[in-house]
Amino acid sequence: MITIRNASLGCRKLLSTSAYTVRTHTCDDLNSTNTNEKVSVMGWLSHKRMDRFFVLRDAYGSVQAKIPENPELKRLLKELPYESIVRVDGIVVDRGENRNNAMKTGDIEIDVEKLTILNKAATNIPMLPDVNSNEKTRLKYRYIDLRSNKLQRYLFKHSLRLRSEFVHNLRKFLVEKCGFVDVETPTLFRRTPGGASEFVVPAPPPNLGMAYSLPQSPQQFKQLLMVGGIDRYFQIARCYRDEGSKGDRQPEFTQVDVEMSFTTQEGVMQLIEDMILSAWPESLNHIKPKSPFPRISYSEAMRLYGIDKPDMRVPWKIEDVKSSIFDFLRKPTDKNWNARVLVCRGAGKIPMTNSTRNEWKRLTQMNENGRNFSICHPSQNNWFKSLENQKLIDEFGLSEEDVLVVCWGESNGVYWTLGQLRNYVAEVSGLRSKNTVTAHWVVDFPLFSFEDNQLVSTHHPFTAPVEADKHLLYETEREKILQITGQHYDLVINGVEMGGGSIRIENSEMQRHVLKVLGEPTDEMEHLLNALSHGAPPHGGFALGLDRFVAMLSADGNPLTPVRDVIAFPKTKNGKDLMSDAPTTLSDKQLQRHVKIRSNIIL
Repeated sequence: MITIRNASLGCRKLLSTSAYTVRTHTCDDLNSTNTNEKVSVMGWLSHKRMDRFFVLRDAYGSVQAKIPENPELKRLLKELPYESIVRVDGIVVDRGENRNNAMKTGDIEIDVEKLTILNKAATNIPMLPDVNSNEKTRLKYRYIDLRSNKLQRYLFKHSLRLRSEFVHNLRKFLVEKCGFVDVETPTLFRRTPGGASEFVVPAPPPNLGMAYSLPQSPQQFKQLLMVGGIDRYFQIARCYRDEGSKGDRQPEFTQVDVEMSFTTQEGVMQLIEDMILSAWPESLNHIKPKSPFPRISYSEAMRLYGIDKPDMRVPWKIEDVKSSIFDFLRKPTDKNWNARVLVCRGAGKIPMTNSTRNEWKRLTQMNENGRNFSICHPSQNNWFKSLENQKLIDEFGLSEEDVLVVCWGESNGVYWTLGQLRNYVAEVSGLRSKNTVTAHWVVDFPLFSFEDNQLVSTHHPFTAPVEADKHLLYETEREKILQITGQHYDLVINGVEMGGGSIRIENSEMQRHVLKVLGEPTDEMEHLLNALSHGAPPHGGFALGLDRFVAMLSADGNPLTPVRDVIAFPKTKNGKDLMSDAPTTLSDKQLQRHVKIRSNIIL
């Protein structure tokens, strides 16, 4: 029997998990109250011993069965490969002194009256669910790995159910309480300017030689829905980005996409807070954040934490140096030079080895923003030789349990480096593994950034500037354009950006101008520009990264859990599906149908 617990529904019993099937019970249903009952269970053959006893496993648990003194049944069991699908009909009996306290069903077993092989497994099975195998094998035979106790507990019974419960609650909130409409938008589209690279899908005849793009998000479609009068839209949207797989992303992913007309930045942010808290799984109420979520500006986040997604479980902030105590580190040729410190209170209680420090140095130096730093401890002889130790202790009020992280050099790089080190030191100190959730908003982002000698959108080119800065869009000086603040907002939970959104540009001419400022061809966007010119309401929205959010929930607030751990069929870091060996080369027949070749060049 499945019982659903929901704050709005109370406690409600649903149908048995054996309803609509030919079994009487699942493998974890049985206990001593079922003694002497005739039952029928089905599942995978998990263990065998002494030619008479075997364990049957299904998606819910396992149960032991015992065959009678029957030579034919003994032979059948002995020759039956593991992971075969078996049906057992028999009587539930008490195990007495042989009970197994490690099993949920360990008080009983089934005396087999009839053993039916429903599907015999191969004798050369490449792996067994609970036997150690390398990652490549487990991904190639993911359907077998899914049967393992680990993934059954973590993925099926935990992560996938958490995801299902969260999405179900979310739909109820948006549809029943807020009047939103669930609208499915196309996944065969055209290129969207800005953002990551997109996957290309060659079109078949009569459009040979042309191609679709898989959308990075439903951004344009949801804006078009606003123009079309669907003023409260949401979708559990499948998205695609050609940017490689990392711990927190896959080439295909899912987001909760929301858009609303006649709203403001405050309106959208309040909606998202209410949505998340209403949909929060009841079993995780102990880590549920409280509303309202705190707000912090982008400039303040960078100044105090060195990162635009600070982990607020960590109390340390970047501090100015009041005296000229570190000026000896400055070279006469240094420009825009400064030194800043991070006082890591209590971090001195955790040993930090030289190898750990060297690894942090390597990681920061891999980025062009990485700057020189030193980690000093009051009780260790690792201070700067040019300083009197007491000066540092007095200025920053250091105790024996504290660590002082010092960074110097070009200003932006100093803040970036300390932002990374804040996370590294907090990680080894255990501050980022606490089972708590801190949620806050980062607002007032710059509308544009300057990267690789060109102007780019900090968020995306459809984000509107704040009202007071709209006139700066038409300036020609880069410095003035970079001063524009956008109506963009990020939701940060435990140091990870869980989602972001913005108020959109609803004016067609302003949108055309922004695209030109960014050097984007407007001919690819005429469909949207035309739509905006035909009566587009003010509108804004938000997208929550569902995979990333569920990974955080599944780990009781730890956002560093890779999203692949909560996805049934993930891809490798290089985007391969080892199970099906995708992507694959195209056959001659597919090439003829989908690709037009000129001068040996695929178009």
